[in-house]
Amino acid sequence: MQLFKTVPTYDFMGRRRMAFVFSAVVLLVSVVSLSLQTLNFGIDFTGGTLVEVGYEQPVELEPVRDRLAAAGFSDGTVQHFGTARDVLIRLAPRETVSQAELSDQVIAVLRRDASNPVELRRVAFVGPQVGEELTEQGGLAMLAALAGILIYVMVRFEYRFALGAVAALAHDVLIVLGLFSVLQLEFDLTVLAAVLAVIGYSLNDTIVVFDRVRENFRKMRKGSPAEVINRSLNETLSRTIMTSLTTMLVLLALFFLGGELIHSFATALIMGVIIGTYSSLYVASPVTLILGVSKADLMPPKKEGAEAQDDRP
Repeated sequence: MQLFKTVPTYDFMGRRRMAFVFSAVVLLVSVVSLSLQTLNFGIDFTGGTLVEVGYEQPVELEPVRDRLAAAGFSDGTVQHFGTARDVLIRLAPRETVSQAELSDQVIAVLRRDASNPVELRRVAFVGPQVGEELTEQGGLAMLAALAGILIYVMVRFEYRFALGAVAALAHDVLIVLGLFSVLQLEFDLTVLAAVLAVIGYSLNDTIVVFDRVRENFRKMRKGSPAEVINRSLNETLSRTIMTSLTTMLVLLALFFLGGELIHSFATALIMGVIIGTYSSLYVASPVTLILGVSKADLMPPKKEGAEAQDDRP
């Protein structure tokens, strides 16, 4: 399905300086926020106690939060788990209270509401050492993904394209992390998975654009590198918009209807799709252009037989 009846003629490369200024400002805000207040790590990374309870009747979360806050558990997070009768409570670690005592205190507070009986279903504990390992391994996973992408794009295209792709992916990851830091949204393992998914989504869009850039460099006899990249971006714009819109519809459904358990996951992906679409247009290709890509870099090597034929009078 084509979104445009004819190929549009937007001058993406003519606005690349404005885009670079915008990206630089957003990246600066992200880096400053990550440096000053870091991320709001969830229990998966910081360690703590997870208590799962089940009610006989559906329960609203706000009264549960109020009862826990009144009992001294204001730092806990409360969310539905599966159904409106299942509730998941995450509590920060406490040095003076054991895991068993903490869960007993929580269930005692919740049982004060006799109108809706509650039962304890599961208690899990994540130690701070495990949280530190998850933080380190999560960071290494992102670095390994970026390194693998650099090698893949370099082999498939050319090193300038590889640097442009990695610059766009690093741009996307930093901005998503920065937004979570600025808004102080909880960063847990589901958000880390979403960030890695953003890398894959953004790379897919970038590869489609780069394929068309390479094709047009070989096909168009006239035109500067900026004109060739502009043409390629316009030819793939319909596909880019349709992919982003259909993906966004699914993510918005998850955000509004998926429940609190995957709320942060959907938020990270929504941010990532928006930023990834922008970076495929205004980061990856402009960086490749700045690095000096040209028609000669993408022409297929001539075979020996073809060279001999060219030399004949």
